[in-house]
Amino acid sequence: MSGLRNKTALVTGSSRGIGKATAVRLALAGAVVAVHSGTDTEGVGETVRAIEEAGGRAFPVLAELGVPGDVETLFEGLRVGLKEHSDRVELDILVNNAAVLGTVVPEDLTPEHFDRLMAVNAKAPLFLVLRALPMMPGGGRIINISTGLTRFANPPEVAHAMTKAALEMITLHFARHLGSRGITVNTVAPGVVDTGDLFRADPALRAALSGLSAFGRLGEPEDISEVVAFLAAPEGRWITGAWIDATGGTMLGQTL
Repeated sequence: MSGLRNKTALVTGSSRGIGKATAVRLALAGAVVAVHSGTDTEGVGETVRAIEEAGGRAFPVLAELGVPGDVETLFEGLRVGLKEHSDRVELDILVNNAAVLGTVVPEDLTPEHFDRLMAVNAKAPLFLVLRALPMMPGGGRIINISTGLTRFANPPEVAHAMTKAALEMITLHFARHLGSRGITVNTVAPGVVDTGDLFRADPALRAALSGLSAFGRLGEPEDISEVVAFLAAPEGRWITGAWIDATGGTMLGQTL
């Protein structure tokens, strides 16, 4: 598992859930990983410890997204960390995972709530990509974590899904824009993933959500991190501009 040896990676929102699993997986493959969160110092520390205990290399970066100066704050922390933990200040892999959810019935949606989702889920990733490009060598990887909700309907998630659809446009257009540099840009779209949220502890709800998948279970963060790791690895070099369905066959032959 050394396909990413001497590579560097930034995984946003990696203090827990899919982001944490992805950071650990990339580190196990040999990458030096910047573990990011907005405010979850404890969670970031736990991810870094998990990586180091497994023999990997990682460092924390704290920067709240969706606020003025967010990208520069994040990249200043990234530069400092790379100088300390790597032999070069370049970024090979960017995983745009950080996001805020927006479960609210459409009639209760406010402009302020929508603006917050758009700022974190779409605007921040766009400018993170733009900021990363000068320090990303040829053959780099950009992986955007979206959602299956851009392909099937759940009205209380309309605002969240809209922001993720915007994120997917980064994949589509930058894949073409960066092809000449050998940089791949792809979207990974999870379904319902068991990230430890308390509301999913209710047995009846967990059973209902599990039934949405063709496999009859909730996804695990590691199910998604393995897909990301493949796209980040040398074996993923010929895939770009793709929307990868990582929903576990959610809603196959079904309607809400």
